[in-house]
Amino acid sequence: MPEGPAPAPVTQRLRVRYAKRGRLRFTSHRDISRAVERAVRRAGIPVAFSAGFTPHPKISYAGAAATGVASEAEYLELGLTETRDPARVRADLDAALPPGLDVLDVVPVRAGRGDAPVKPGAFTDRLEASAWRIRLDGVAENDAAAAVAAFMDAENIEVERLTKKGRRRFDVRAAVSVCELDRRAAETADAPCAILRMVVRHSTPAVRPDDILTGLRQVADLAPPSPPLVTRLAQGPLDAETGGLADPLDPDRETGPPPGDDAGTAHGHERPRSGDPASADAVSA
Repeated sequence: MPEGPAPAPVTQRLRVRYAKRGRLRFTSHRDISRAVERAVRRAGIPVAFSAGFTPHPKISYAGAAATGVASEAEYLELGLTETRDPARVRADLDAALPPGLDVLDVVPVRAGRGDAPVKPGAFTDRLEASAWRIRLDGVAENDAAAAVAAFMDAENIEVERLTKKGRRRFDVRAAVSVCELDRRAAETADAPCAILRMVVRHSTPAVRPDDILTGLRQVADLAPPSPPLVTRLAQGPLDAETGGLADPLDPDRETGPPPGDDAGTAHGHERPRSGDPASADAVSA
């Protein structure tokens, strides 16, 4: 066992929603986690560390988007050794991160005490589905509409993808609850394109936007002439009746902000949310 005092216990957990925009969409998850660790140190946030010979900061991630995909709804959790005002943490962490990694929201985790787990998988269980925006440059709207109709009319669409367990075939149609053409967004785009919006349930194996594009090519021979611009707009609990997504941080927000020595002293600047036009178009920057 390593010698020395035990690491300070976790006294507060904070859940953070952040965006991955513009050129930062090409950053790998490993590089993003390194950037977050540096930003936490630079901002002076008292993050807790694990015990052992190689202590690691207690920062965990949930549902990270793939490299090359922009996102308005990435989530991480910080374990702190001291209580901090979430608004102050949001402002300080956002200022310390590079442009394109933007902190949108910070809320305290109310359940559990100290360093005890809150319920394993409690937060990730809320991430039932993702809402996606896919811009297909050079694709006519009528062709995209026909492909979407053929896709949604199909009972099942099997695609093949190389996974960690080798090549697997799986049905992508069952995971898609909504897939439609966004004509209004295409009208205001800076170049001729078709824009798709879809809601995809999280499943095993995970159905990714590129799998759905493969399915569209299979059923309707839809093949964009250039790589698509993919943005995750939201992820959270799926409303079976409306097909929409709820905010996964709402259950943590119900009890209001926690008390803290510096509570109420922060004045962080606001960032665009996932429903704002500015954030939805950030992927093309």
